[in-house]
Amino acid sequence: MTVSNEPSASAGTSAPTVADPASLSFEQARDELVRVVAELEQGAPTLEQSLTLWERGEALAARCEEWLVGAKRRLDAARSNAEEGGR
Repeated sequence: MTVSNEPSASAGTSAPTVADPASLSFEQARDELVRVVAELEQGAPTLEQSLTLWERGEALAARCEEWLVGAKRRLDAARSNAEEGGR
């Protein structure tokens, strides 16, 4: 048996194609993360499916964090510009 570190959407499986988390909007990543968490809470039939879901959830959570960090930077920059303009 070989173990692969590649995503489970490999050739020859009937698994649906999943979008690369880097291509998702915040809302898309968040909504999919909610679905993944719900599926994990219900219990996947196999360990492999649980691991695949967990890995996907980690990637989605990281994408959400990227969006939130970026949004905070934009807000901080806007506040800084507003303060400088108000002086």
